[in-house]
Amino acid sequence: MAILQSPLQITRSDYLCPNSHFFSLPSKRTLSSRHRPFVITFSSKSKSGTVDNEKNRKFLEQYGLNPDDFLPKSSPKMKKRRERGTEMAKDAQLEEPKPPRETHKLLQVLGGTARRKKLLSPKGMDVRPMMEVVKGAAFSILQAAGGCTQSLRPGRWLDLYSGTGSVGIEAISRGCSEVHFVEMDPWVISDVLRPNLESTGFLDVSVIHTSRVETFLKNAERFVGD
Repeated sequence: MAILQSPLQITRSDYLCPNSHFFSLPSKRTLSSRHRPFVITFSSKSKSGTVDNEKNRKFLEQYGLNPDDFLPKSSPKMKKRRERGTEMAKDAQLEEPKPPRETHKLLQVLGGTARRKKLLSPKGMDVRPMMEVVKGAAFSILQAAGGCTQSLRPGRWLDLYSGTGSVGIEAISRGCSEVHFVEMDPWVISDVLRPNLESTGFLDVSVIHTSRVETFLKNAERFVGD
């Protein structure tokens, strides 16, 4: 609350509470006793519950007061938070919607029963399948180590970060009896991995786990069994 005289003559020593939003001006009359004091009160809060300093500054300036003498100064941390919030709001407005994800058929099964069958893979760098040269060399080493250069021994195969599923599909094509695919991206599973398993005919011998690899490994016994 402010008690103002008319006409107004104020110095810094006239207010009582420099850190408060309520201040008092001298009751001593400056001119004639005919001039009666009048009372002005202000209270303004934003939705977040903090005092609207900008509005109060304008109010004080209307009466020739220095707002810095009455309003609390914002700390450097608060200024940084406001600037950061403004920048994030601008970035959100400028951010364009992402285009729909697309697929193409650039991969193929290299050997086994599904040899030369084409596989879907996402366009762009969202999923980076193993290069065919590397995949072919890796399976040749595994087959030689198993004592059969033509196929893998029957057993379970675990395809972590499976993506397109090209590695696990290659394993089934070359003789594996069951493959567990672990992939966390629902779009990759529904639009890439599952269609690849259906087109190669390996969906019945495959198990898809929509999970993070770390979570799957912690609960591997429950997922896979003995």
